Amino acid sequence: MRVVGLMSGTSHDAVDAAAADLTFADGGETLSLVPLGMISAPYEDSLRAALTAALPPAPTTLADVCVLDTRIGQAFAELAVRADRELCADRAELIASHGQTVYHWASGGVVHGTLQLGRPAWIAEATGCPVVADFRPGDVAAGGQGAPLVSLVDLMLLRGRPGVPAALNVGGIANVTALPTAGPPLAFDTGPGNALLDAAVRRLRPDGPGYDEGGALAAAGRVHEPLLSRLLAEPYYGLPAPRTTGKELFHPGYLDAALAGFDGLAPQDVLATLTRLTARTVADALGPLGVTEVFASGGGTRNPTLMSALREELPSRTALLDSELLGLPAGAKEAYAFAVLGFLAFHGLPGNAPACTGARGPRILGSLTPGRRPLHLPARPSRAPLSLVVAPTAGPAGRAERG
Repeated sequence: MRVVGLMSGTSHDAVDAAAADLTFADGGETLSLVPLGMISAPYEDSLRAALTAALPPAPTTLADVCVLDTRIGQAFAELAVRADRELCADRAELIASHGQTVYHWASGGVVHGTLQLGRPAWIAEATGCPVVADFRPGDVAAGGQGAPLVSLVDLMLLRGRPGVPAALNVGGIANVTALPTAGPPLAFDTGPGNALLDAAVRRLRPDGPGYDEGGALAAAGRVHEPLLSRLLAEPYYGLPAPRTTGKELFHPGYLDAALAGFDGLAPQDVLATLTRLTARTVADALGPLGVTEVFASGGGTRNPTLMSALREELPSRTALLDSELLGLPAGAKEAYAFAVLGFLAFHGLPGNAPACTGARGPRILGSLTPGRRPLHLPARPSRAPLSLVVAPTAGPAGRAERG
């Protein structure tokens, strides 16, 4: 089945679309994924500005939410049409849309609700394909964190590897999945990935690109230990797994409060310190697990200063590798992961890993919006696949377009 996965992460700068041909193999125990390619398109400036203005802790209105739900859905729909035409030759059979997270209601280690915008009806109408969307609430309703949902795909990719493998995604928020040799797997958000870094760049260099391009600012600075100590005192880092967080906590106001009293710090030193914070919190999360290899993905992997800091913070026994070694490009992995979750949901199979999210059990995730064609659901397989095998790419798997 040809599936297009749509994703926009906590950096809310662009929408990614990855197309895959997915089939069951080995009597259903294995899922085979052939990458068909990936494209990406930035949000229009006005839409991104409206989205940024509505994110907590900023006040907003139901009218704002309605407008954003529609405009984000239309942006996703436009890219889905392109992905169908350019990557699938107009033969996509299913769209899986993560949508745009605008609020993740977490307190005291418990997630009470989560909200992703991007009305799937726009995608279904534009493509004619059925759309699986709204993945996270099903896990939350079952007592889970609703994140990181990619942990199921991580486990399918990591299972069978030697030692203690782990997957790391560095988006606005960083999350890890680890598969210890004994005991259940673990997955959780470690803390900020690029969220505070991007907020700092916008505060300190308002006329710049909005992020530390190539990690150049951080590379030119020095870590300010008193600021780093204040940041590391954040109580979130002491919560047990599973735990999740977002920009509800790590937002620009949080950064302003952390910087209070540190007047006169050079922008480069602030960026160097925040870069070290991300690296340190990731390493502190993985260290006690005895991880032997980490496969990294997400936008943060394009920051060489951050990756260098992470190598310094990780134990010498732990290899830091690119997720492309598992077959999925670092910049496209999450979009491919949601293509897999949509495929599983369409076949009536669970899309969560309860040991990782804390849910009471496996759950079929997502809601289904029919397309313009008659809806025919496939037969449910007798078992859920345990492993994911990525076959040689059939298209420009790493192609991306950003403005």
